[in-house]
Amino acid sequence: MAEKARILVVANRTAESPELLDALQSRAVRGPCEFTLLVPATPHGIAWAADMHSGASEAEGHRRAFVDELRGEGLDVRDAKVGDADPLAAVCDETNFSDYDELIVSTLPLKVSKWLHIDFPSKARAATGLPVQHVVASEAKAVAP
Repeated sequence: MAEKARILVVANRTAESPELLDALQSRAVRGPCEFTLLVPATPHGIAWAADMHSGASEAEGHRRAFVDELRGEGLDVRDAKVGDADPLAAVCDETNFSDYDELIVSTLPLKVSKWLHIDFPSKARAATGLPVQHVVASEAKAVAP
């Protein structure tokens, strides 16, 4: 039996988006894989400037809702974590302590995505050496902390 590919999925406000779910289902069809979900605690709105650590409770809400949704869809979710507020630091922290074969990064569209304004998908590829699939997704519904 083929070994499962280990895929790190990085998303915050797009975590429960249909676009990301479609991408993960498509990846699962291509071959055996298991997903680890990483939700950087990136704040948004005025909180971004006021307190870089204010996004933790929202990130935890996305983490819980997303893992439940993916497991409900039959996807193999190995783990789900909240990471550093800086998405690149969160990815580097995670990939320094665990081995992955691929990254799937989900962002908002360019006009509103802070992650795309810093070219996060390319920086994640350069920092980890892993192939990165970038999914542009809609913002997830509000999640209670």
